[in-house]
Formats: sequence, structure tokens, C-alpha cells
Amino acid sequence: MAPTPKPTPTVQERDLTGAEILIASLKKLGVTDVFGLPGGAILPTYDPLMDAKGLRHYLVRHEQGAGHAAEGYATAGQTVGVCLATSGPGATNLVTAIGDAYMDSVPMIAITGQVFSALIGTDAFQEADIVGITMPITKHAFLVRSADEVAPALAAAYEIASTGRPGPVLVDISKDAQQGLADFSWPPQITLPGYHPATQPHGRQVQAAAQLLANAQRPVLYVGGGVIRSGASAELTALAEATHAPVVTTLMARGAFPDSHPQNLGMPGMHGTVPAVLALQQADLIVSLGARFDDRVTGNAKTFAPLAKVVHVDIDPAEISKIRHADVPIVGDLRQVLDQLVPEYEAETSEQAPDLTHWWEHLNKLREDYPLGFTQPTDGLIAPQHVIQRIGELTGPEAVYAVGVGQHQMWAAQFIKYERPNSFLNSGGAGTMGYGVPAAMGAKVAQPDRVVWAIDGDGCFQMTNQELATCVLEGIPIKVAIINNSSLGMVKQWQSLFYDKRFSNTELHTGHGSERVPDFVKLAEAYGCAARRVESEDEVDAAIEWALSVDDRPVVIDFVVSADAMVWPMVPQGVSNDFIQYAKDESPAFEGEE
Repeated sequence: MAPTPKPTPTVQERDLTGAEILIASLKKLGVTDVFGLPGGAILPTYDPLMDAKGLRHYLVRHEQGAGHAAEGYATAGQTVGVCLATSGPGATNLVTAIGDAYMDSVPMIAITGQVFSALIGTDAFQEADIVGITMPITKHAFLVRSADEVAPALAAAYEIASTGRPGPVLVDISKDAQQGLADFSWPPQITLPGYHPATQPHGRQVQAAAQLLANAQRPVLYVGGGVIRSGASAELTALAEATHAPVVTTLMARGAFPDSHPQNLGMPGMHGTVPAVLALQQADLIVSLGARFDDRVTGNAKTFAPLAKVVHVDIDPAEISKIRHADVPIVGDLRQVLDQLVPEYEAETSEQAPDLTHWWEHLNKLREDYPLGFTQPTDGLIAPQHVIQRIGELTGPEAVYAVGVGQHQMWAAQFIKYERPNSFLNSGGAGTMGYGVPAAMGAKVAQPDRVVWAIDGDGCFQMTNQELATCVLEGIPIKVAIINNSSLGMVKQWQSLFYDKRFSNTELHTGHGSERVPDFVKLAEAYGCAARRVESEDEVDAAIEWALSVDDRPVVIDFVVSADAMVWPMVPQGVSNDFIQYAKDESPAFEGEE
């Protein structure tokens, strides 16, 4: 088939400034919302932005918030997020969010102002080599020095960010490029030598994968975030139901396969369910779909799933066999791979399908013996797991849940039931504290008709709570649940388990019996939010229902919970998944498969 000819560029307007071209390009790309904070080097762009119709700017209070908001917007809205910052410290404040987006494959364009091109490399005021700084954590970074380069750079950035394995792209634009004049043509001619993402899988590899599935006795579908990024949830369900194989969904894949589906064993990994962790460990075939064998899933990689053959499907060839050798590597887009794999499998099993009865009997026994649960605290305070579970039950699966990093992140992954993709937003790879509130803000902009919760810890909340000001002034009514255990909870848990309860610098003095610095209710009210504190279990449901009833402004609830609660199950870092602990000093009594 001959390639579809690209449209011939036409001059739409003559003698526009680079800044005007930037705004026009964003609109041509379909961008309707941007998050940013102005400064000297990006100021020329903010002038035409003020009059731009159909392109709304959300003024954040810190550039990191702009980056995480763009991430939340991109993930919840299944589109490309865009953030803006000035040069120097403005640009470097975006680095954490850019790195976060890179680790979690979030399509994002970060646009930064840069000093005049003649000053680049002279250590000018507010100059930073942001292209060099971000090169390891972006798919690509552009340095634009003239107005006629603006449109091609933005068009290329959008193409790179949104295709193949998604990720962040930086466009650094000098101030004179924003002020200079050029003709605006759209679409611009762009060339991306060497960038040819492979989306179509090799047919023989798909056939080989089907053959392994047809002969496996203990298969597991190991589902990663790539399923969500490719929009392949329906195709995944088709494969699962065709094969009757158990499914495990990683932290980045929560919601890719419905939790209510009987084949879903839950989340694997360090804080995964016992059935999910041991299913992988005891499998004779692992079909990895958009997952990367992260250390938090494998534990000690040398002892991970010792009897399993591996089919590894990923759009990024660099991930194949990076951690675990793939017996059948498949490079391609997951939707296209699964569309081909299901009929191949059905053809392979047309005469006799594999009998997984014994496998399921074993897994169902693990489910029965080791259900996900929690014990009530002995200090009389609220169990944080109960709060999070009730938020999910009272709000429902159509909501979006954005979380910070730490214990509350794991509890939100465990105790909220996810039925659809892009409903659980978190910082999986980078583990960025402070992600929750701005990501929820971006998600609410992308999905204004959905309820959006930010479930945050008292530590995480203090890193980016200034974005509540943006939410109040821009009319973004998110709900914030602070799981306030008065400490850096996950760090404290490790200190308790591995450092002889020497709690060095993990007490935050925000919760029960402390000075309450800050008082989260007063802080939220100072920002213009509706706020209340909950200190007993019988208040939990009423507070959540109250939050769901408030729609004209953000809501913040300070849930004062027990500081002693821990995240279980747990596989200690660096050991085999065989040593998963169901609770403190309690491990499954499993003797292995014959």
C-alpha cells in the first residue's frame, strides 16, 4: 500500500512572532489546556496567550505543580499534557515532573523559555542548560533559536510524545526566537530520522506465543501500564477470557483489567496480594504485557519465577530481556499484538484447550487462605485502610483517584476497586512525593464531569498543597483526603522493620497528640477550601458523603489515623518473592508445585 501523502503546508499567516506561532501551533495540535507559571524568558509567549481563544492557561503556584498537573491531565484525558515555565529555576523546577513522566511513559510536552540565543553558554541571568539536564529523562529535547523553528519543533514534539512508547518531550525556546518574526505554515515539514516506532508485531512471534500459551499448565498474564497507554483493556479482557489464565495488574496497570473479574488476582510485587505474588513465582509461563519486570515486582530477579518461560510484549525494544530473558520477544503496539494473539491462540486450541483446573484450584485456595485485609489499630485511632476503602466504596469506579507516594499509595492500590483504565493515577516509577494534588487538579480539568480524589499523606501534601490556590481560583473542585498518621509512614515502617524501631526524622507533628504544625483544616480554609477533620471511625462515612456533596470548591478532609498501621503483604527488598509476608512474622505455608 502506498503511503498516504502528507498535506502540503500552506502559509496561514505572515510575519507572526515566534510566540504567536507557538500559540497557533498548540491550537492546531488540538491543545486546549496548559499549566504554567510565567517568568522573564517565557514572557513573550504569555502576551499572546492572554488573548488566545480556545486555549486556557492554569496559573500554578510552583512549576513542579504544572508538570504533575500536565501528567494527570494526560493520563486521565488520554491525551498529551502541556506545561510552561521560564528559564533557569523555572525550568529546573519542572525536572522532577519530567523525570516522573519519563519513568511512567506519560505523553507530555514541557515548553520552557530560554535566554537570548547569543547569551546561551555565557552563564547569563536565569540560564540553565535544561536541554542537557533533561536529556536522560526525555524522549527528545529541542533547543529552538529562531522563530521559523517553533512550529516544526512543536509538531515534532507532539508526534514523539504521543507515539511509540509515550513520554515527555522538552521544547526550550530562546527569548529572541519568541520575539522574532516568521511566516506560519501548518502542517510544518518535520523529519525525525531514526524515529520509527514499531507497532506491527512479527506474525511468527505471535504464533510462537500462542503455542506456549496453548501448552502451559500454569500461565499468568502479567499486565503492566503499557496496556493502559495503548488503550488495550478490551483486547486484554478478550485474551484473558479466551485463555482462562489468571491476570495480575501492576501498580501502573490498576484498572486495566476489572478488579471484579474472577480471573483478576490483584496486584503483584512488594505489597501485592499473596495469590498474585505466588502465581507469578510458581508459573510455568509468564505473558508480560506492557510491563518491565521492575524490581518492586520481581524482588530478587535471580530467583523470580524460576520455572517460567517468558513471552514479553512491549512497544519499546529496549525493555525486552532487559531484566528477564524473553523466550518469545514481541515488539509492537499491544492492541495490535493482542488482536492477533487471540485468534492465533484459538486456532492452536481449536481441538483441545489446556486444562487449568488444578492451577485454579491452587490459586483459589491461596485466595481463600490469604485474603486482602487489615487489622484494627490497638491505639483506638482510625485504620487508614478503612478510610481509603470507604472512599472507594462511597465514590465508585467512575471516579478518578490520584495518590501521593508511600503507605497511602499502596493502600489505595489495594483497597479501592478499579473497574476501568485511567482511573488510578500515581507516581509508580519515580515515586514522587507531592504528585497527588497537582495530578488530581490536572485530571479534573481533563475530566470535569468525574469526581476526582487526591488521596495524600501528610508528608506528600505538604510538598504541593499550594496548588489548592490554583484549584480555588480556577474553579477546579477536587476532593483531598489527607491520610494523616503524623509521620513519613512508609519510611517509618521500614525503620520499624529493618532499623530496630529507630525513628530518625520521620515524625511530622501533624496528627493525633501532636502540635499539629500545620493545622490542615486551617490551612485548607485559608486557601478557600471547604475543610473538616475526622478523628473517629463513626465520622468517616458522613465526611466522605459531605465531600461528595460539595461541588463549588475544593474539599480537604484531615483523616487523623493510626501511626502504627503498616502495609501488608510485603516482600522485603532484595529477597525472593517466596518470602512474602502476609502480616508481620507471618508467611504463607506453601510447599510448591510438584
